[in-house]
Amino acid sequence: MVKSRESKYLDYILVAICLGVIVVCILPMINLLARSLSSAEYLIRNEVTLWPKGFNIEAYKLVLGDSKYTWAMVWTAIITVAGTFLSLFMTTICAYPLTYDKLKGRKFFSTYILFTMYFSAGTIPMYLLLKDLRLLNHPLVLIVPYCLSVFNMILMRNYLYTIPDSLRESAEIDGASPTKILTSVYLPLSTPVIATLALFYAVGRWNGFSDALMFMNKREYWPIQLLLYNLINAVSSIETYSQEGFTQPGLSETLKAAAIMIATVPILLVYPWLQRYFIQGVTLGAIKE
Repeated sequence: MVKSRESKYLDYILVAICLGVIVVCILPMINLLARSLSSAEYLIRNEVTLWPKGFNIEAYKLVLGDSKYTWAMVWTAIITVAGTFLSLFMTTICAYPLTYDKLKGRKFFSTYILFTMYFSAGTIPMYLLLKDLRLLNHPLVLIVPYCLSVFNMILMRNYLYTIPDSLRESAEIDGASPTKILTSVYLPLSTPVIATLALFYAVGRWNGFSDALMFMNKREYWPIQLLLYNLINAVSSIETYSQEGFTQPGLSETLKAAAIMIATVPILLVYPWLQRYFIQGVTLGAIKE
């Protein structure tokens, strides 16, 4: 089929828009990388754009040589992996029963769960609840409270709707239990949505710091993003800068850029492994409500 001239022009416009979006997304990262590899005097004079000046890796040596930052990276990876697995488990066991039309109270449970997506008690009641549960300053406070996203649960439920009922009925005829049907029929066919939600949960946990800021006072359990938050907002003062373990105030801007790059690259490396499932998982999960 030969495309019309108008259709070709439309394709060119879409390609141009996509390229523009790509440039807008990539340029800040290139600038950040250049700043992290430049000397402090060039940063002070605002001479660094997309290419490092006065090339040096002193900032990376300082950040990677500081034990609290390396441990924060390891700890953040631990809670990201643990939180992602727990979130996927909770999302699956919440979404799967709601696909059964014969489930008693299905509409009530769906409405009740959806209600929590739009209305919540707020931070203070959450703090008091976690205090009563003795989770404040406990490592689990960074994993358990936000282990389920209603939005992601809806994506999972809608995706499971697209799996033919005949497969479940065949398994039921063979005597399979609901749990067996889930593990043998639904989960093997749900790789796209599972990979997509895993990416959502992993990125959210890796980039999260507000829960640690409010509920965690023990510094050894601070995730890397909270350390970056403190570094970016307070490293300009010499006193705080020294308290953070660095002794060269002139490197503050370079250190900020290097620390951000180190914290950003690991989660960026995850995306290419899940990219082929990403669009399929989101679009197929939106077919049926």
